[in-house]
Amino acid sequence: MNTLLVQIESILNSRPLTPLSSDPRDLVPLTPAHFLIGRTLMMLPSPQVNDSTVSVSRYMRTQQLKTHFWSRYYKEYISELQKRQKWHKDGRRLKLGEMVVVKDDRLPPNRWLLGRVTGLHPGSDGVPRVADVYTTSGTLRRAFNRLCPLPILETSVPKGGAC
Repeated sequence: MNTLLVQIESILNSRPLTPLSSDPRDLVPLTPAHFLIGRTLMMLPSPQVNDSTVSVSRYMRTQQLKTHFWSRYYKEYISELQKRQKWHKDGRRLKLGEMVVVKDDRLPPNRWLLGRVTGLHPGSDGVPRVADVYTTSGTLRRAFNRLCPLPILETSVPKGGAC
């Protein structure tokens, strides 16, 4: 049980919060792990375990529970990032250079496919619905419903100058 809880803790602390820099080639986000250990967490790859196995060892059961937690957490976190405004409001649109999480349900635990928007492609009505995204594995073309922009933390200096 302790092993499973540590792995779940690792999953929770690996989620991307916001971009670390505005550099378009920098694909490293700020994560809760940065506050804990000063860098992103790394996890050794483990075999994928499906739910159809009836008798499994403790190790395989731990991996199965971790995979189940990851798949559920990943889907819920992505849907939280993709919250949309009502249709009568003009929502926030993707911008060039913005860091996004690319939705990919095949990713193993603790792996987030991150990228930067390098191009926008408008539809016949002039509204962009497809973007080119620069990732570590190359440039991908994805629809907006597969892209989740990371929130950008606004830093503001008080009107009196220094804090």
